[in-house]
Amino acid sequence: MDNPYSTKDVAPCSLCQIPEASMYCEVCHIHLCKACKGEHLSDSSKEHRVVPVKQCRTTLNYPLCRKHPIYKCRHHCEQCDTAICKKCIRKHSGHKLVEILQNSEDKEEGLQTELQESEKSIHPKYEEIASNISVQIDDLIKNSKILKTAIKQQGKVWQKEIEAIITNLKTDVGGNESRHIVILNKQEDEIIRTISEITQIIADLMKLLDFKDDSKSRNAELRKRPPDPKLSLSNLKPQEIDKDQLIDQSSSQSEQDNNVPTQGAESSPTDRSLLDVPRIITAIDTGYEYQYGVACLNDTEILTHGNNNIIKLYNLHGELVRSIQTESRNHPSDIAVTRNGDIVYTDYKNGTVNIVKDTRIETVIRLERWKPLNVCSTYSGDLLVVMNSDDDKHTKVVRYSGSTEKQTIQYDRRKSRPLYSSGGLFSTKYICENRNLDICVSDREANAVVVVNQAGKLRFTYTGPPSTPKESFSPLGITTDSQSRIMIADWDNDCIHILDQDGQFIRYIDNCHVLGPSGLCVDSRDNLFVADDASKVKKIQYYM
Repeated sequence: MDNPYSTKDVAPCSLCQIPEASMYCEVCHIHLCKACKGEHLSDSSKEHRVVPVKQCRTTLNYPLCRKHPIYKCRHHCEQCDTAICKKCIRKHSGHKLVEILQNSEDKEEGLQTELQESEKSIHPKYEEIASNISVQIDDLIKNSKILKTAIKQQGKVWQKEIEAIITNLKTDVGGNESRHIVILNKQEDEIIRTISEITQIIADLMKLLDFKDDSKSRNAELRKRPPDPKLSLSNLKPQEIDKDQLIDQSSSQSEQDNNVPTQGAESSPTDRSLLDVPRIITAIDTGYEYQYGVACLNDTEILTHGNNNIIKLYNLHGELVRSIQTESRNHPSDIAVTRNGDIVYTDYKNGTVNIVKDTRIETVIRLERWKPLNVCSTYSGDLLVVMNSDDDKHTKVVRYSGSTEKQTIQYDRRKSRPLYSSGGLFSTKYICENRNLDICVSDREANAVVVVNQAGKLRFTYTGPPSTPKESFSPLGITTDSQSRIMIADWDNDCIHILDQDGQFIRYIDNCHVLGPSGLCVDSRDNLFVADDASKVKKIQYYM
């Protein structure tokens, strides 16, 4: 069959193949020349319809009717959504009919619009959504990994606390046992001695019966039975574990109650009373020209640093145990001790935080565009680092787990202003973590101590007792004890401020002759160590 949509102006005759066929049979779909037209129409087997080719070209785009194949559909019924020929029109009486070519053009135009929208708008949007989902999946996997690590670490902290509680309970039980045994042994000795006396009295009475003596009887005295030993035996009544409370305590998304110890914080011992007059236990001469800080390595050894590149380790007899030279030969900005007993120091000049492990020094954090000032180790094993920007215009506190940055604390979110003053190397800001997980920073430039909770939300700012002018308060070293009390070295006033965990002033330590106190730390027994400008570290007892 010839192609009726040929682009040639004149197709050849399908019967005689002469090149110029000017007629076309719309029933048989063949081209005919004028000579062959009569022959073709003489075929009476079907009703032929031969028209000039030019006339045919105007109708070739109409589709054939499915019900009446010899007719072409020139209309489209919108109600029935179908093409109809002239014989079908009667069945679609009253329906809305449109020219089929116009309907096709409208549809084509609509399809073109949809195609453009799909290509230029819809498809890119879905590609973007798919890409975002991939990013979210990656972020979810990374976050889950971090959370799993944190949960594992939290489990270790809880396990350690539980083991400590169990050890204390066992110690208490053993102590009670020893005390009770002493009491019972003493009472047993008294009873045995009394029995011996009674035996002798019986013998004496038997002799008296023989001699009928008028000696005074002791039965009245002995009829008073000695009291039975009554001991209050200890028992264990385990409390049901509140799983919801444990889950709440482990949540990193909610802000912690600042007045209640949370995960990672050690449980506080029984409240202890302060001495009326604190006293110096020992004083160690460290030999620095200028002394900047002190840290407890354990209960028998302290670390100190000053204006040279040597960190010194002393025992409590004042004997130098070890000297550690910094890797860069710069003097350390601050020192601290991790939960594992490793020594940490910051190097302001080369922008690093370093850990001393045995005889090796490892750089764990290397900063760009920031310089580290002071550092402390947290109950969870993280490091909190105070740092200044290279241009000395900004100061922030950053929490690190190993070398990974976990948290940045820089602004008071309620007032949209910086929490800390800016400044260079001499704008020292000592830092420590309280047992309730508050983060305490002494800001000498601002004459203030700034305390935020674990989430970085401002809890309070301390500028000295209410009756003291703010300008006279010069805070440097800061530390906390087992009662969550905060100790602050006041450099200008040669004293130590003691606050409760909510920032309320309790008292001064101002009788121990500390001259220009700079660094502070406490040991596990709440002995306070003060590094001062006289190049001495003084151990001070301030609890009963």
